[in-house]
Amino acid sequence: MSDDHEPMPLETTGPRAPITAYMSDEIVLIDPSTTLRQAAVALDEAGVGCLVVGSADAVEGVLSERDLLRAIAEGLDLDTNSVAALESTELKWATLDSTIGEVADEMMQNYVRHVLVGDERRLVGMLSMRDALAAMLN
Repeated sequence: MSDDHEPMPLETTGPRAPITAYMSDEIVLIDPSTTLRQAAVALDEAGVGCLVVGSADAVEGVLSERDLLRAIAEGLDLDTNSVAALESTELKWATLDSTIGEVADEMMQNYVRHVLVGDERRLVGMLSMRDALAAMLN
């Protein structure tokens, strides 16, 4: 019998699965000067629920479907108001070694539907509540 220990296999589903297996690395970036209507079109065309304002190296905020819904409910002019007026700047970040369970807990505690994923230098992905749910159900 050998004393060598084989490493534990990585879990691919459930709360201990790595977020890298479920995060999206196809992030839609927009400029803060983008109008709310242009942002709505970008959301629709990309089929995503959240846009990142700024660049991968300098994230300023995020704009979600819910933010746009709030703008419509408040009667904001979608053609004259920019994303900068509505973007969320209280961002939640996860690291590449985070697990689905850790990030899902963070999402629940902070009532957010999207968490940015980054390394020490830049944005590399995003995990949505839908992604986390898929990991838990697979």
